Amino acid sequence: MAHGSRTRRHVVSSGVAAVLLGCSVATYAALAKPYTPADDGQVVERLPAPVIAGESRQAERRQRAALRAAPSDPALALQAAYQALERMRLSGDARELGQARQVLAPWWRAAQLPPAVRLARAIVLQAGHDFEASLADLDALSTPQAAVPLALSAQATLSRASVLQVQGRWAEARRVCDTLNGPAFASLASRIAPQVAICLTELDSLQGQAPAAQRRFEQMAREAGPSATWLSLVRAELAHRQHDPRAGELYRQALAGRSDVYTLAAYADWLLEQKRPEQVVQLLADTRQADALRLRRSMALQRMKDPRAAAEIAALADTMDTNLARGDLSHAREMALFTLHLRPDPAAALSWAQRNWAVQREPIDAWLLLQAAEAAGQTAAAQPVVDFAQAQGWQDPRIEAARQARPPTKLSASAQPVRGGAQP
Repeated sequence: MAHGSRTRRHVVSSGVAAVLLGCSVATYAALAKPYTPADDGQVVERLPAPVIAGESRQAERRQRAALRAAPSDPALALQAAYQALERMRLSGDARELGQARQVLAPWWRAAQLPPAVRLARAIVLQAGHDFEASLADLDALSTPQAAVPLALSAQATLSRASVLQVQGRWAEARRVCDTLNGPAFASLASRIAPQVAICLTELDSLQGQAPAAQRRFEQMAREAGPSATWLSLVRAELAHRQHDPRAGELYRQALAGRSDVYTLAAYADWLLEQKRPEQVVQLLADTRQADALRLRRSMALQRMKDPRAAAEIAALADTMDTNLARGDLSHAREMALFTLHLRPDPAAALSWAQRNWAVQREPIDAWLLLQAAEAAGQTAAAQPVVDFAQAQGWQDPRIEAARQARPPTKLSASAQPVRGGAQP
């Protein structure tokens, strides 16, 4: 089962709290490209009155008015961009990504720009899955230099590691995380130590050291105390991959901190795997949700043989068809799921899963490609996943089963397993 793009928050004091979207976190919400109507009079969507009249919307209007009065004020633009990204993380509304990009428009194509604005641009690009462009900005900020505040450089380095992890470039992600333990960032060591430890421990969990990583995460949680809901998601995902029943409780702890689309989708996926569709419907009771959550609710209703399933699947199909008609191909993960489970078309599901794997290579993307290849009767199409797992030293029960079902492939010297950290 797959879920929306990874969303992670690495809190480093840089003047602005940067919301890291992607990977892992991560990817997240399912993201769409910003849509511009051909006619100013065209109705794009009718919002419920409480949403329009809500206090938060009024605050957004005041903020936009201030931006119209001073569109080149970087402080106003940064505040508005990060708030839009946070709203997108919580709601899955892709229009917020367009809003974040819009407020950064005065600097969007600039080669030279303030470091804080460059970081914001990188994070918006990351959220839109334009990973290479995001990395180009992050590379320019990650090396400590006089023009870039050290805390901002640390934030950029964490974000860079996150993008690399989403792309399946785990050895590079490890090297990037390790730089934060070096002398250049020594003055920030106590402030960034938790984020660095999570980065490296999660990579350990992927590269053959899941039990040791689990123990270290548990120790981190004990040291952090009741406020460690932010750590619960990483622990839940590890337990999920290892078929550990504690995953459910950890997902609930993560949601107790704050409900966001990524965590809701991840928990819904776990519940579906546990054959608990009724709980998915309860969890995702609000039908005005992100497409990634509507998709999982539809899957649950379908498995329950609920009469509401047909209408919800049809509505979701209309949304996805509209996205495709606009030329939006950024929903590959959700399209693969939809054509695999809700509008069964194994060949299409495999094509979408392959497109998705070409962009992001998180464990959930690998599992989706394996499922789609099996459904399409083309198991050889999943060989890239098996090869990737073998090269990375990745241990996952589902991948192991697929590996055993296929003859091993010979790895080149450059593709030999790369394992991190010493065994305890």
